[in-house]
Amino acid sequence: MQAPAPPVAVALDPGFSGLRRGALHTLQVNLGYRCNQACGHCHVNAGPHRSEMMQPETLALIPAVLRARSISTLDLTGGAPELHPGFRDLVQQARALGVAVIDRCNLTILSEPDQEDLADFLAAQGVRVVASLPCYLEDNVDRQRGSGVFQRSIAGLQQLNRLGYGQIGTGLELNLVFNPQGPNLPPPQAQLEAAYRQELLQRHGVVFNRLFTLANMPIQRFAATLQASGAWEDYLQLLRRSHRPDNLEHVMCRSLVSVDWLGHLYDCDFNQQLGLALPQPRRLADLLSWDPAGTAITVADHCHGCTAGSGSSCGGALAA
Repeated sequence: MQAPAPPVAVALDPGFSGLRRGALHTLQVNLGYRCNQACGHCHVNAGPHRSEMMQPETLALIPAVLRARSISTLDLTGGAPELHPGFRDLVQQARALGVAVIDRCNLTILSEPDQEDLADFLAAQGVRVVASLPCYLEDNVDRQRGSGVFQRSIAGLQQLNRLGYGQIGTGLELNLVFNPQGPNLPPPQAQLEAAYRQELLQRHGVVFNRLFTLANMPIQRFAATLQASGAWEDYLQLLRRSHRPDNLEHVMCRSLVSVDWLGHLYDCDFNQQLGLALPQPRRLADLLSWDPAGTAITVADHCHGCTAGSGSSCGGALAA
């Protein structure tokens, strides 16, 4: 059963008022909540038993929207987006339009039954892989994501490396994602990236392009964990105290629109999970004729997760 989301409070920080969109560069699409893992920090509450998947008629709108809005990047997420039966066709259509495609990959999907050729497909299409690896130590990863996940993740990274991912001059981009183990802000991204680079190379021969540090959002499964441990309010206070107004210039909602598996539009994936609609509710088909530039962005207390400290977005820290 899906855990209920905690109450959503409207953000009180005056720096959030009047936040509006710029030009739309990225269409982030959640293809469904089915996943081969059930991670403790997951703000989507994804897992093997979730059945929500985007329907073909909604999927078919995506290439048309990419053309209509001249969108440069298609960001595919889930769940495990690769488990959607239309994933590969969608990737091929987007790449044929010259659109960059990001696959938010949990790495263990590469060794799932019927996915053994997935890495070859991603490389052939030049897909940018953004891979979750919350630590370079086995015990920490398995504690957060499940027994055996670390070794399968390393095997996936080594497979991607053999295909050219993360290697200089190949154009095949492999970025890793770090999430804290608990209710803490991520450490400085550059320092942690250096540690990841050294440890993964020395221990496993793995190379990559960038490390993205993401704050854990107080949403869905992680929110339930915070509430159960009595850390909910303390974590929200940490995010509020750490708010940096200069991060607002670079938050992802200013250039991204999020699409849920039903085709509804949101300012970001986090608002999607909380059911916080655009000020005027919209659907994917509206983007065929509607330009969201200049429209207001819906904000709430969880938005401090993107502006706290060095900032956090789907592309990692916002400030050095």
